[in-house]
Amino acid sequence: MSRIGKLPITLPKGVEVNVSDKNVVTVKGAKGTLTQKMDAAVTLKNEEGKLTLERATDQKRHKAMHGLYRALVASMVKGVSEGYKTEQELVGVGYRAANKGQLLELTLGFSHNVSFELPAEIKVTTTNEKGKNPSIILECADKQLIGAVSAKIRSLRKPEPYKGKGVKFAGEILRRKAGKSAGK
Repeated sequence: MSRIGKLPITLPKGVEVNVSDKNVVTVKGAKGTLTQKMDAAVTLKNEEGKLTLERATDQKRHKAMHGLYRALVASMVKGVSEGYKTEQELVGVGYRAANKGQLLELTLGFSHNVSFELPAEIKVTTTNEKGKNPSIILECADKQLIGAVSAKIRSLRKPEPYKGKGVKFAGEILRRKAGKSAGK
């Protein structure tokens, strides 16, 4: 049995799970609604506030789908009840971040400002405090979407290894290199 797939998912209060006839799982909660199409080999059962997933056979593919869809449904349940949050810092002289609605304006040391349009599901806040690095805080119910968007923002200016300038996640430890003068 899959170690991940056999674990039950407990439903918090206020979270509803529905499975349609075409194996589409819909999870509703305080933070929003998420849907996910599941493979036909995996079935979802709701018993007294606990979700369990079962697979059709013990084929290698079905074992893989069992663990995958259990992890996806668990992420959906956590997302609609608690939500996900990522924080990124802009390290560098003159680096700034500002948002106007869903448009994120970044000054990253290029000759031009970078405009980044965020999806409607994501809530963004930016801070520019004196003495601290500017930060971008993203909040969303969808773990996959928030991960993809934060990775795209980071790819606009990855942290370089010598001075550490760029967009990095809060708490991320960068591997730094010594410069030319360190070898003498």
